[in-house]
Amino acid sequence: MNVQFKKGVLDLCVLSLTAWEDRYGYELAVAMSSKFEVAVGSVYPLLNRLTQEGYFTTYLRESPEGPPRKYYKLTPFGHQHLMELVREWRTFSHAVDELIKEGVER
Repeated sequence: MNVQFKKGVLDLCVLSLTAWEDRYGYELAVAMSSKFEVAVGSVYPLLNRLTQEGYFTTYLRESPEGPPRKYYKLTPFGHQHLMELVREWRTFSHAVDELIKEGVER
């Protein structure tokens, strides 16, 4: 998949995956990797930035397998931002689909 496509939607994907449940970084990377290739190491800087921007709070939870895991919890501000991104994505993807139909699928 085109790298620029992925870069443009990673925020949306991470925020979406945390909309209903708190998740830890590796878990998010695995969930996204089940749909498209994502380097695990690229998820952590993204999570750090989104946390600094106020979209997540974090906490540690004990893990049955090793050290405690840092979980990411969507804040109300993060949820609002997610809903804005979803609206933008739907408008954008619909427009792109229309252009593809017009240009390729005549």
